[in-house]
Amino acid sequence: MSGFGDPAFFGECYAHEYDERHPLDPAPAVEFLAGLVPDGGRVLELAIGTGRVAVPLARRGVAVEGIEGSAAMVGRMRAKPGGEAIPAVVGDMADVEVTGPFRLAYLVYNTLFNLTSQERQIDCFRNVAKILEPGGLFVIECFIQDLTEFDRHQLVATRALAENSVDMEFQLHDPVGQTVTYQRVTFDARGTTLRPLLLRYCWPSELDLMARLAGMRLRERYDDWDRTPFTAASRRHVSVYERL
Repeated sequence: MSGFGDPAFFGECYAHEYDERHPLDPAPAVEFLAGLVPDGGRVLELAIGTGRVAVPLARRGVAVEGIEGSAAMVGRMRAKPGGEAIPAVVGDMADVEVTGPFRLAYLVYNTLFNLTSQERQIDCFRNVAKILEPGGLFVIECFIQDLTEFDRHQLVATRALAENSVDMEFQLHDPVGQTVTYQRVTFDARGTTLRPLLLRYCWPSELDLMARLAGMRLRERYDDWDRTPFTAASRRHVSVYERL
């Protein structure tokens, strides 16, 4: 198995159970994204995964394509009705070559943070800017890290407990690198199952600077896909950047 930093690593660990363990109602995101391209145009999803957003978006008539680091994830998308018709390139979303221009690119569910260094996250913004048409949009959805969760830069939590199993989560926080290393562990009759993850979180202001470095500017920011206003109390955000 590969390790942290390899685009295929996440899929190797999670593809077989991703949709089941991480349920997501894609409808709000699909409605928001479709509204940004009312007259059509090519759309690119970075980290298209199992197609949870791309498949229903394509059903709306949107010409969506994808980049995905894991062939296993793409295989799950291909098995879904309509998923086999969505073009997808397997590679690193920070630098894989795709042919533009695109009217819209988007990256949802915190997946920008799967790029484990600031440098690679900047590379991703620049890669997107290269394939957007002038005035094209880049939409990202990210959580805002709650540093109060950690005690001495650590967190241990029980996530589920039953008669014959327990799900626990262990986290280590590096405040210098802005990284959180996770180990999600299940103990049950089959033994021990490990689900590792490394995320590099960003503050909204840092993302805005990355966008500026790539030749984009912040156009809108919301708390959620329903366009709830973003405030100091928000724990996540949906940000829309525009290529200059």
